[in-house]
Amino acid sequence: MNYLIAVYPNRLQALSAFTALEKESLPREQISILGEGYKTADDYGIIQPNLQSKNNVKRLAYWLVPCGFIAGFTLIFFTNIEIITASNAINWITGGLLGAFFGLFTTFCFGRNVKSAAVNKDAWLYRQRLNSGKYLIFFHGTEELVNKATSILHSFQGEDVLV
Repeated sequence: MNYLIAVYPNRLQALSAFTALEKESLPREQISILGEGYKTADDYGIIQPNLQSKNNVKRLAYWLVPCGFIAGFTLIFFTNIEIITASNAINWITGGLLGAFFGLFTTFCFGRNVKSAAVNKDAWLYRQRLNSGKYLIFFHGTEELVNKATSILHSFQGEDVLV
């Protein structure tokens, strides 16, 4: 699936471009206008902060829980601290489980609050343009349809047409 994003400074130009795409019999369900009075960035799903925070938690848990287990296990193994008065193996496993628990705790404390550096920067630029009162037209389809839409949208002299 190919995408085309066009930026227009005002509502009239965006609506004219949208109408031109419809007149060329491009599928209406593949065209979206974002801006005041139309879809928002959240409606369209440009940036989904909840999804990003869930991904951060998963990514941190993937590393911190096993590393916490290994660290807890190793600490008890080398220091011979008795957590439970039982065999050494149970103490080592208990230390590992405590380490894994603290790794998981750290994941939930920091994973939702840390902003991902790998966030799509283009998405933030689109959101900033929407916040400044501009309008975006998103089109998705086959390469042939995107090329057709690109030639149509270039004639409306938008600020950017990105394929």
